[in-house]
Amino acid sequence: MNSIEAFARGKAAEGNESKVFDWDRAAQLIRERKPSDVSAGLSMDWEWTGGDIYRDGAPVLAEDTYVYLASKWATPEINMDGDVIDCYKMQSQVPDWNSDTYWPDSALQILKDG
Repeated sequence: MNSIEAFARGKAAEGNESKVFDWDRAAQLIRERKPSDVSAGLSMDWEWTGGDIYRDGAPVLAEDTYVYLASKWATPEINMDGDVIDCYKMQSQVPDWNSDTYWPDSALQILKDG
C-alpha cells in the first residue's frame, strides 16, 4: 500500500476506535502451537508495519525488529509459520496498550508458564 492510500484510509477511519495487537492471545497461540517463526503486522500494510516477534523459541528483542501494531482501519494479525490470523483487542479493552506496546509482562508470563 502506498502512502496516499494509507493516508486516505486513515482519514476515512477518523473517529473509529483503534484495534491493538493482542499480545496475550499471541502468547497463548505461540504456547499452544509452538511455531518456529512468528511475525506480526497490520492487514494490507505488512510491508510498513510487520516484523518478527518470536524466533528460535523466544521473543525477538525490540531493538532487533520493527512492528507497528495498532490502527483505526487495519486489523492487527499474527503469522505463525505461514498461518495468518487476526489477533487484536479494541483499545478500550486494553487502555494501557498502543502501537508502542511490545511483549508486555502479561504476555511474557503466558509464554513462561507454558
